[in-house]
Amino acid sequence: MKFMMLVKHAENSGMPPQELMEAIGKLSAEAVKAGTMIASGGLAPTAQSTRVRVSGGQIQLIDGPFTEAKEVIGGYAQFELPSKEEALKGAVQFMELHRKHWPGWEGETEIRQMFGPEDFDEQMKQQMCASQAG
Repeated sequence: MKFMMLVKHAENSGMPPQELMEAIGKLSAEAVKAGTMIASGGLAPTAQSTRVRVSGGQIQLIDGPFTEAKEVIGGYAQFELPSKEEALKGAVQFMELHRKHWPGWEGETEIRQMFGPEDFDEQMKQQMCASQAG
């Protein structure tokens, strides 16, 4: 099963402490070596970002910063894991590093299962079989 983990926090949290970055680097290296981490990275602030929106049939380009955002996605990681329980375990371990190395920081990691074309192909097959049987 593939999972996307999205790290959310206030826009202006500041730079993470070096100790935290080193601990995350070690944790990431272990996950890569184990073959469970597919990709990871941090994201630029919204001040350096642009949104492309469709609204009222028109495409709009909106440059950041985005004042309506209370929190932003600051980073992500993709994993291949056997279960959601393993994803939860990894997210707790990751957030524990933040608690330990960045006292006072507040944020969250959102865990989302990822689906690819193969998942939708299987779902379509099941729906077709069900409609033909009925």
